[in-house]
Amino acid sequence: MLDIELIRKDRASVEAALSKRLDPSEVSRALSSIADLDRQRRELIGEIDAERQRRKEEARAFAAAKQAGQAVEPAARDAKAALQELEDRLAGVQEQLQTAMSELPNLPADDVVAGGKEANQVVKVFGEAPKIDDVRDHVQLATELGLVDFERGVKLGGSGFWIYTGWGARLEWALVNWFIDRHFAAGYQFMLPPHLLLDSAGYAAGQFPKFYDDVFHLAVGEGERGQFLLPTSETAILGAYQNEIFETGDLPHKAYAYTPCYRSEKAGSHSDERGTVRGHQFNKVEIFQFTTAEDGEKTLEEMVDYAEGLVDALGLHFRRSLLAAGDASASMRKTIDIEVWMPSTQKYKEVSSVSWAGDYQARRAGIRYRVPGSKNNRFVHTLNGSALATSRIFPAILEQYQQADGSVLVPEVLRDRVGTDRITKQPKRK
Repeated sequence: MLDIELIRKDRASVEAALSKRLDPSEVSRALSSIADLDRQRRELIGEIDAERQRRKEEARAFAAAKQAGQAVEPAARDAKAALQELEDRLAGVQEQLQTAMSELPNLPADDVVAGGKEANQVVKVFGEAPKIDDVRDHVQLATELGLVDFERGVKLGGSGFWIYTGWGARLEWALVNWFIDRHFAAGYQFMLPPHLLLDSAGYAAGQFPKFYDDVFHLAVGEGERGQFLLPTSETAILGAYQNEIFETGDLPHKAYAYTPCYRSEKAGSHSDERGTVRGHQFNKVEIFQFTTAEDGEKTLEEMVDYAEGLVDALGLHFRRSLLAAGDASASMRKTIDIEVWMPSTQKYKEVSSVSWAGDYQARRAGIRYRVPGSKNNRFVHTLNGSALATSRIFPAILEQYQQADGSVLVPEVLRDRVGTDRITKQPKRK
């Protein structure tokens, strides 16, 4: 959530920044509405304070008259009812203001350009694309080698689900465990959170209310708190620290989690998103940092370098892209995508989005840190990154490491975990 003080003091700069990702007329209307609600709120607070002061004065006058033995006339107005009416009006205005503020996206960083996906900027390319004759796509390779059972996945869960099998399950689990070990060695705290989260966690992360329909919700009874299946463990890690205060000396606080991710978005609708590239459930290991305001952008670069190191260690060709304001998550000031090469489509696919939210999520979640020598706590800056999404890394490995004989080499760093250096077609197990 944005700071209302910033809107009050420098509305023009806020409007210019938000216009990078939204229609300027839409931004103008939203900020005008917020300014009007903020004015109403402050006026009502002033009226309530004045009414309370009048009640005190009337009470003192009544007590003094009674003590002096003077006849006391009944009050010409119902002061209690008048105060209650003002407080009810204030509660309604505050609710409207909170909703309007929560719907505003984050302010893009200065170096983030306006526009959508077409305005994304390739920053750096790593390695060279492998030269492969007669390229097979990952769906064909996974099917021929018995690594993924797409038909039985659909039988179990419907469209957008699959089952890793045999060496495919070994490769998937090897990736997850290699990521887990790397993050632990890098000083991140390992977490295994619940997969069912309260709606408050979705609000804190900035996914609700705007993207409420992008996740799977549980049906709950009247009066029960809403729950949903987490779309990414970023939501769980952030939500776990809601309304907490860090000591400055404990920052940065680094955490990571492994979870399946559940998305209700349409899966596999494009030719370059077949197979495991996009689905309703996929595995991901997420890294997250809470840090000070001064270290936010520096931490972003550190996390990008770290995530790129993982892709590089797997021996894959990839690139770094800076997302334009309209293509980044609404909660983020700046997002850098790490995109891996898919030979079958001659396109790059995102395997990690590393993002810096500034204090936007922390304001929604109420997460602060104590500043030595200051009476006021400050909001932390939050950063997150996929490290990595296996449903994209898995097909990239199959396609970039495919061999002319139909087999697939296993990246060297995974061979001990997978149990082989080459995956070939295996006879069916009885």
